[in-house]
Amino acid sequence: MGKFDTYKIDLKNLSPGEHTFEYLLENKFFMDIDGDEVRKGKVKVFLTLKYSSMMFEMNFHIEGVVWVPCDRCLDDVELPIETRSRLLVKFGKEYAEESDEFVIIPEDEGDINLAWFLYEFIVLAVPMKHVHPPGKCNKAMSSKLKKHTAKSMSGDDDFDDDDGTDDISVDEDLADTTDPRWDALKGLIDNDNN
Repeated sequence: MGKFDTYKIDLKNLSPGEHTFEYLLENKFFMDIDGDEVRKGKVKVFLTLKYSSMMFEMNFHIEGVVWVPCDRCLDDVELPIETRSRLLVKFGKEYAEESDEFVIIPEDEGDINLAWFLYEFIVLAVPMKHVHPPGKCNKAMSSKLKKHTAKSMSGDDDFDDDDGTDDISVDEDLADTTDPRWDALKGLIDNDNN
């Protein structure tokens, strides 16, 4: 039995009508699928499959939590996810993904393995920014990052310290000074205006 046989559905022998399936995807699933984005999680999948006249409509409701590396400290951060996805499947001569939602599978095989589709649905539900709440990042890594973070002249910085506040301040005298090269150019403009 293969690693992902649990997620295989024999469509050829399925009776017409509506069918439901449930899956619980845990750490082993994510380790076995060996994807780059999500390595750990606990996600429930509820699948409603409607079969009518050689077309299979699959509606997925996916919810749970995944753990991904924090963009700041690289420790795992827990992110809740919830998504609804749809997949249309039709029999044909050879396998083809016609679009994000439409797949053709060989009629002589007659089954579809949903493992990679489930993983993709989960990855697409993960937010772009993965950060701990203020004050929850790894303190050692936060201090190293803070030491190497470029300081903005405007004081706007995306890095929050462990206590949730920005520690980066702008020297008032530095903010009022200008580059002497610009002063020389201003002199040229003033000469042209006279």
